[in-house]
Amino acid sequence: MVAYLFERFPSFTQTFCYREVSDMRRQGVNAPVFSIRRPDDIPRDCPEVLARDVRYLPDPNALGTEMKTLGMLGKYPLPIVWQIRSWGKRPAKARLLEAAWLGPKLRAMGVRHVHAHFAGIAARTAWWMKKFYGITYSFTGHANDMFCKSDSPLSLADLVQGASFVVAVSDFSRDWLIKNVPGHDAKIHRIYNGMNIAGFPEAGPPASRPRMVAVGRYIEKKGFSDLIDACAILRGRDLDFECIIIGGGPLETELKARVAKLGLENTVVLTGPRPQEDVRRELSSASLFVLPCVTEADGGMDTLPTVIVEAMAAGLPVISTNLAAIPEMVGHGATGLLVGERQPARLAEAIEELLLKPELARRFGAAGRRLALEKFSSEVTIPTLKALLEQATVAG
Repeated sequence: MVAYLFERFPSFTQTFCYREVSDMRRQGVNAPVFSIRRPDDIPRDCPEVLARDVRYLPDPNALGTEMKTLGMLGKYPLPIVWQIRSWGKRPAKARLLEAAWLGPKLRAMGVRHVHAHFAGIAARTAWWMKKFYGITYSFTGHANDMFCKSDSPLSLADLVQGASFVVAVSDFSRDWLIKNVPGHDAKIHRIYNGMNIAGFPEAGPPASRPRMVAVGRYIEKKGFSDLIDACAILRGRDLDFECIIIGGGPLETELKARVAKLGLENTVVLTGPRPQEDVRRELSSASLFVLPCVTEADGGMDTLPTVIVEAMAAGLPVISTNLAAIPEMVGHGATGLLVGERQPARLAEAIEELLLKPELARRFGAAGRRLALEKFSSEVTIPTLKALLEQATVAG
């Protein structure tokens, strides 16, 4: 049997995770789900039965007390107790405690393999479970969890080496992993984040006032400051339009101040976070979707933004930047337009072109939905992951 292990599940900011688990269940894989931490942002569209079935680990303080007591009583094998005690005050000791506590419970359920998302806390806990109990693991690497340096005692190379297989969500990230963690090419597989494209409602007729929509956390790598600057350029050309930026995050105050400084209060609206049904409603009446992603100072970037797939599923043309794996999603001149990052003037030109050429925008949108069905449908992606998990379970 295979199980899922997450750091925090289900989470509003990681819709692709609970979509994957739901699609796995829909296609016959009823893997139990464990989460190290409890979420504080359970998404409203997450199936109730899925959220109810999640098994949570004790909070860190309770887990530490329990493990100390049980270890002293000799419930756990002496090598595990010794490893935990000898770890001392080095960082990430919680991963050892989590692995020691969870391993016997998985064994009792007949779980032989676990799959984690992100090269982070859950994957590191899985690494220790393999060391302690021989339960094999795999993980899906996404973006900053791989690209940004970590001070964890377990490196990305350690996680890749110990894994039965690794999923990269794009050709870009697979190539990056092969280059930066050499010697493991055969175990690194590209599987796009999938979603139920066929069940995603297509956009209806655009609103009377042209409207562009952007979705994402209010953080640097989304490039929303460039989008606001591009809107200022377009307003200077007397174009009438509306820009809706859906999200929330640490840059909200700064972005709102930028909107006010540029006199765009009647043009650019920052809505704050919205549930998935509201996002779909906004997409359904939009003229186009814009997400001008950028590389952050520490190398962090979006690799394959799920919201772009959602916009394509809705039949919207997409304007984004020529960054990371985005060109694997958006075909320049075929399903949308790509510009260089941190170039608000070029971004404004691309937006203007599609606002003034609605027929071209509609053609891009229709082509984008067809591409989403071909490449990003869960009917295509889930069977590939399912086969890898089945092989790992047999091998484990």
